Amino acid sequence: MGFFIPCAMALGNSSFCPKLRSRSVWTTLLFFCSLIQSAVCQIRYTIPEELKRGSLIGNVAQDLGLDIQRLRSGRARILTRQSIQYTELKTDKGILVVNEKIDREKLCGDVTPCSFSFEVILENPMELHRLTVEITDINDNAPTFRKEEIKFEISESATLGSRFLLPSAEDADVGSNDIQKYILSTNDIFGLKQHSSPDGRKYAEMVLEKPLDRESEPRLSLKLIAVDGGAPHKSGTVNIEITVLDANDNPPIFNQTLYKAAVSEKALKGTYITAVNASDADSGSNCLITYRFSNMKEQLADVFHLDENTGIITLIGQVDYEKDKKHEVIVEATDKGGLTDSSKVMIEVLDENDNAPAINVMSFSSTVPEDAPVGTTVAIINVVDADSEQNGKIACTTDSSPPFKIKPTLTNYYALLTDAGFDRELVSHYNITVKATDSGAPALTSKTILQLRISDINDNAPIFDKSSYVTPVTENNPPGISIFTVRAHDVDWDQNARISYLLEESDISGSPTSSFISINSETGVVHAVRSFDFEQLKELQLVVKAQDGGSPPLSSNVSVKILIQDQNDNPPQVLYPVQSGGSMVAEMVPRSADVGYLVTKVVAVDVDSGQNAWLSYKLQKATDRALFEVGLQNGEIRTIRQVSDKDAVKQRLSVIVEDNGQPSRSATVIVNVAVADSFPEVLSEFTDFAHDKEYNDNLTFYLVLALAVVSFLFITCLVVIISVKIYRWRQSRILYHSSLPVIPYYPPRYSDTLGTGTLQHVYNYEVCRTTDSRKSDMKTMQPMSQSLVSVDGAEADAVQLEKQPSFNISQMSTLVRNTLNLSNHSNKLHITDNKGHTLDPQTIIESKQSR
Repeated sequence: MGFFIPCAMALGNSSFCPKLRSRSVWTTLLFFCSLIQSAVCQIRYTIPEELKRGSLIGNVAQDLGLDIQRLRSGRARILTRQSIQYTELKTDKGILVVNEKIDREKLCGDVTPCSFSFEVILENPMELHRLTVEITDINDNAPTFRKEEIKFEISESATLGSRFLLPSAEDADVGSNDIQKYILSTNDIFGLKQHSSPDGRKYAEMVLEKPLDRESEPRLSLKLIAVDGGAPHKSGTVNIEITVLDANDNPPIFNQTLYKAAVSEKALKGTYITAVNASDADSGSNCLITYRFSNMKEQLADVFHLDENTGIITLIGQVDYEKDKKHEVIVEATDKGGLTDSSKVMIEVLDENDNAPAINVMSFSSTVPEDAPVGTTVAIINVVDADSEQNGKIACTTDSSPPFKIKPTLTNYYALLTDAGFDRELVSHYNITVKATDSGAPALTSKTILQLRISDINDNAPIFDKSSYVTPVTENNPPGISIFTVRAHDVDWDQNARISYLLEESDISGSPTSSFISINSETGVVHAVRSFDFEQLKELQLVVKAQDGGSPPLSSNVSVKILIQDQNDNPPQVLYPVQSGGSMVAEMVPRSADVGYLVTKVVAVDVDSGQNAWLSYKLQKATDRALFEVGLQNGEIRTIRQVSDKDAVKQRLSVIVEDNGQPSRSATVIVNVAVADSFPEVLSEFTDFAHDKEYNDNLTFYLVLALAVVSFLFITCLVVIISVKIYRWRQSRILYHSSLPVIPYYPPRYSDTLGTGTLQHVYNYEVCRTTDSRKSDMKTMQPMSQSLVSVDGAEADAVQLEKQPSFNISQMSTLVRNTLNLSNHSNKLHITDNKGHTLDPQTIIESKQSR
C-alpha cells in the first residue's frame, strides 16, 4: 500500500519517460509493479485532439502489468470527475479507447499542456491506478480578429518611428499552431514590428517609416495578416483604414509601463482595482486623452471596466481564483490627435476559502456480512477542494467511530475501513456520516451519508419460549387432535431464522415416540397420533428439537412432558361374589342372627383413578328389602332386623356398584342368601332352583339340535327315494326296447363251500367309518332285504337290504361304489363275512362279473 511507482508512456512526439523507451526496462518495471499487491502505477498517455470515437489510446493491461482476466474479475472501471467521460476501458481487450471526440480548445482553452486525469479501480482485492491523458493540439483553428476593420487617425506631423499598436488576432490553438507572425500589406509608409508578451502571445505595431502628407494621401488602406505555425498554415486578415489628421506631434505617455493590482475573488461588483494615468505635452484639444482596453479577451470584457476619462479600473463581474489566478490587460491612451500609448495592467486574483470540499464516493459496498474481519474496505472516497494553499488542505473524518475509520490512500483518496466486529442482532444497519473539512478561515465542511446494511450469518441457535413444557391431555382423545404448541424464536434473519420442529426419536413403553406423538415442522403444533389410555400410560416424556434453516443449521432441544388425564371410561368390576353361570353361590344366614349380622361383603374395584375410582354400593332389588342393607362405602351386607321363621329360605339381593365419575358408571351383582339353620334344608331348596335354571338354559339348545336332525333325515330319505325311482324307470325302459322274451329271474342258491370263490346266499357287508366321519356327507338306502351290508360309524345307521328277485350283482356294485364315494380320505371301508373275515369289495365285484 505504501509503494508509488510513477510510470508514464508517451505516444506520438511526447518526451515523457525517455528511459522507458527501452522494451527491456519497461518490461522489468511492469513486472515489478505486478509483484507488489495494491501498488499504484501512474501512466501518462499523449494523443492528439479530434480523434474519432473508438481510437486506441493505449494498452492499459500491458502497461499496468495486469492480466485481462484480472480486469474482468476485478470489475475494472474508470473513475472520473469530468461531466463527460472522454475515455472508455475495454476490459475484454485491456485497452483504453476514445469514448467522446475531444476538443482541446473546449477542454483546456489556452492552458498548456492540456491533460485530464482519471483513476482505474479494481476490486477483490481493491487496486487503484491513476492515468493521465495529455491532449496535443492540432491546427484546426485559423487566426481571427475581433473587428473586421481597424481605423486610425494619424496626424501628419507624426514623427518617424511613431508606433501604432495593432489589435492582436486570436487563435484557439496553442504552441506551434498558435499565431507565429503578422504580415502587413506592402506599402512605403508603415513598417511592422512584432513583439511577444510574457505569456507568449504575439502582437504587432505599425511603425511610421516615412512622413505622412495629408494633402497627397489623406487616407491609407492596409491589410494585416495573422499567420499561425500549423502545417499547412492558416491565416486571418483585418483591414486597416488610416485617416491622416492635421499635426499633433506629441503622443500620450503613460507614467508606468506596467501596473500591478490585486483583487479578492470574493470582491463585490464596483470594487476599485487600480487607475492608469497618461500625459500629453500638447495643449488644447490635442492633450485630451481617452483610455480604453486593447486586445482584451472577450470573457474579460464583462469582468473589468475602464473609465475612459479617469483611467480607473473597477470590477463589474466575478473573478474566480480557481479558474484564473491572474489577468493581464493592455490599456491604450489616445489623445485627440490620434496619438496613442499603451501600458500593461497585471491584476492578481487573491484566493478565498469559497469552495467547500467535494466528496465523491467512487466505490461502496452497501452490504457487509456480520463476520467481516476488521479492516475490511467498505468504500473508496475521493475528496477534492478547488481552493489552494491552506484553503485546499482537507481533513476527512467519520462520526461513526468504531466500528469504522477512514484511512488516506492516494492523493485526495480515502478508504473507509471497518474498525471493529459486527453483530447484526444488535445493530442491523449503519448510517455512516463522512465529513470533509478544509483548513480555511472559516473552515468549510461537506458531509455525505452512507447507508450500510449488515447481512446475517447463522450464528444464533433457536431458543424456546420455555425451558420445558408440561401439558395435560384427556385420555380417549380422538387421533390427530392438537395437544399444544411449542414455540422457538431465532434472532437471526430470513433463512437463518426459519425454524423447523422435529421429534427426537426415543422409546415409550417399547414403541417409538412417533407412534404416539407427531409435530408440525412449521408451526410447532403437537398432535396425538393415537388415542391414549390412562390405565396403560400415565405420561409421555419426549424431546422436541428446533432447527433453523442456516448452513450449517443450528438447533436446540426442549423436554416436553404430556400428562394423560383420567376419564371415567371403565365401569366398576365386582371381584366378590364371583358370578358364574354354571354354579350357584349362596351366603348362609342362620335364623338366630342378630341385627347387624354381616352376611357378606361385595368387593369391587375400578381401574380408573381419582374420583372416578370412588365406589358406592346400593341395594337395588331384594326379596325382602326390610331384612338387609348394604354399606354405602364398604359394600357390607348386614341384617337390619331380627330374622324370623316367616322369612323365606331363598333370598335374592341385587346390589349396584357406582363410581363417582361424571357421568357415573355402574355394575350389578346378584347375591343369593340362604336363611336356614342346617345345610340339608338349604341344599334341597337351591338344588331345585339350580336344576330348573340348568334345564331352562339347555332347553333351547336341544330344540335346535332336534330340528336340525329331523330336517337332515327328511332330506336324505327324499333323495334316496328319488334315486331308486329313476333307476327302476331306466331298467324298465331297457327291457321294453329289448326283443327277447321276459323271463323271470330267480337267483340260484349257492353252496356255503368257501373254496368256490362265490358269495354265500346270506352275506353281511359292514361299512365302517372313522370317528371323524361325521364331517362327511352320507347317503343311506332304504332296507332291501335281510342284513346284507351294515354301515357303522360314530353317527352312521345300519342299512338293511331286503332280499328281492331284482337284486343282482350290478346293484351290489352300485351300492358299494356309492358307499365308497361317501367316505372322505380319512374314512376306511371294511366288508366282512359271517366269520369276521375282511373282504375286498372290488374283488367281490369282479368275481361275480366273471361268473
